[in-house]
Amino acid sequence: MTKLWGGRFTADTDTLVHRFNASIGFDVRLHDEDIDGSIAWAEALAGANLLTPAERDTIIEGLARVRREFRDGKFSIQPGDEDIHSAVERRLTELVGAVGGKLHTGRSRNDQIATDFRLWVMRACDRLDAHLTDLQKSLLDSAAGALNLPMPGYTHLQHAQPVTWGHWLLAHFWPLARDRERVAAVRWASAVLPLGAGALAGTAFPINREQLAARLGFHSVTPNSLDAVSNRDFAAEFLFAAALLGVHLSRLSEQLILFSSAEFGFVSLSDAYSTGSSIMPQKKNPDTLELTRGKSGRLIGHLTGFLATLKGLPSSYDKDLQEDKEPVFDAFDTLDVALPVMAGLIRSLTLRPERMAAQLEAGLLATEVADYLVRQGAPFREAHHIVGLAVRQGEEKGLALTELTPEDWQAISPLIGKDVAGVLTVPAALAARAVSGGTAPAALEAQLTLARQTMGR
Repeated sequence: MTKLWGGRFTADTDTLVHRFNASIGFDVRLHDEDIDGSIAWAEALAGANLLTPAERDTIIEGLARVRREFRDGKFSIQPGDEDIHSAVERRLTELVGAVGGKLHTGRSRNDQIATDFRLWVMRACDRLDAHLTDLQKSLLDSAAGALNLPMPGYTHLQHAQPVTWGHWLLAHFWPLARDRERVAAVRWASAVLPLGAGALAGTAFPINREQLAARLGFHSVTPNSLDAVSNRDFAAEFLFAAALLGVHLSRLSEQLILFSSAEFGFVSLSDAYSTGSSIMPQKKNPDTLELTRGKSGRLIGHLTGFLATLKGLPSSYDKDLQEDKEPVFDAFDTLDVALPVMAGLIRSLTLRPERMAAQLEAGLLATEVADYLVRQGAPFREAHHIVGLAVRQGEEKGLALTELTPEDWQAISPLIGKDVAGVLTVPAALAARAVSGGTAPAALEAQLTLARQTMGR
């Protein structure tokens, strides 16, 4: 097998060792980034008078042919192709001759792969941002369509206070907004050019790295060549952003699974986003949501596994770093499907207001009575105790809070008058929370407007 590094060796690499060592099986997807970096490097070599203009043009034209072969599905991986770099260089030399061997002047696979990978992550972040934006739009559209639709709110999965569908759904919009900020931060962290760092000590030739960075879309260059070839913080940050995004998708999925069950029935999933049972004809399973929830664990695993790989590495490049790409690629591939699937599921969701209304029981209004007592001058702790007594007495009598008579209330506390009935309604409870971020109609409209502004809508 022909190797880029074979001159020092007298024996061929063991076949099994070659398979174990090779990364071409997965880093082949970096072919566009490798060719982009190589074209820019050829230009930089010519700028440093290490290639003639004719040699530069020959190499660039050859690389363009290699790119077309990849895009047309005609590129053939050979047994000796250890990685994407050796595959591209091998084919380039086949096409343009010995001048292709000049392309690697002053460059190492160490700074080359770091550059390719950073470019790929930058582009992956752009695609994830587009998917996140679309999912946010689907949430906004559903929230706006039922902004003030009352439903029970939950803490500890127990009835708590009334909220609205719009308020609940927007609670899942804002984590995605933070996810977009994290993805943007990962892109920025990735956009630092390592090319020119060489194997570890920097290149010996007068390459204009700043010009090279601008040519490839990087905002700056790495300040230390040792750090440049070993730094995979950007990959770990990508995996963290992906894992936390997966957690947010899982939480949304979990609650929609509950809401679509017979016990809740708040929503109905489209047939297009559901599956059936192989034995029970009546079943309509939320498999899409369950898979999204399950893949969250996969994303978390990629992050923890990669951090474990990094923790024992000394400075400069070590082969362990070959383990950086597969978890990142898989995390991206997972989200590249999960995000648009979730957006489609949200858009096709059917709300069932009657089932939400059936769960708006009087216990959700207990806090309204406590707040009423505070307005009458009672300390909140005393008010809380009084309402707790009312709840208990109601349970003993088989009565809801809304069914207690004025005499019942007076017997519980002389501070409670007939006007307490005015706070014991769901609309009153929602309207009372008029602070920013609350459930009052004006507050919800303000939140929706703010959410749209973050989207540029």
